[in-house]
Order: sequence, then structure tokens, then C-alpha cells
Amino acid sequence: MARARIGDNGGPPLDDYKGPPWGKGDPHLFLAWRRAWRAAWKSIPPEIALMRMERARRIGLTYEEYTLEILERGRHLSEADAERIAEIRAGRRRRRRG
Repeated sequence: MARARIGDNGGPPLDDYKGPPWGKGDPHLFLAWRRAWRAAWKSIPPEIALMRMERARRIGLTYEEYTLEILERGRHLSEADAERIAEIRAGRRRRRRG
């Protein structure tokens, strides 16, 4: 198996590739990523999604940014996490520029 490039998380291709959805890689990895994505984003009870949306709004983040923090670090951010919130916002500005 080829070594992953820097920044490549092993997920499915995101471009307009015309071949199978898993690209030239392992279909098992594609299916595992798709299942994990659905579990993280699609199978959330509405009450939890609304709670996260409200908490994200309160601290000035998007729902996606707030949820990614929970998924990646296992932490629910609050006003007391001002330093981490500032880092997320700074990353948002860097992504917009390029």
C-alpha cells in the first residue's frame, strides 16, 4: 500500500473522479469512512443537534466547528475555553484565505 501524503487522512477522494467512489484505494476503507461519517453527522438525535447548535451560537462558533471539537477532542467547549475558541476562529480565517 502506498504511503499517505502529508495532509491525507486516508478518506475517500473529494474531486470529480469518474471511477468507483473509493478511487484507486481499498473499498473497505471507503465504506468504513462513510459509515463513520454517517455515525458522526447523520445519526444525532434532534435534541442533541439543537443543544449543540445553541451552545455553538453562544460561544461564536458554527455547529460544524463545535461538533468537530467534540468528535476530535471529546470536549464540549464553553465560554471558559476562550483560548481554544480563538484558535478555531483563527483557523477559520486561514481557511477562507487559501
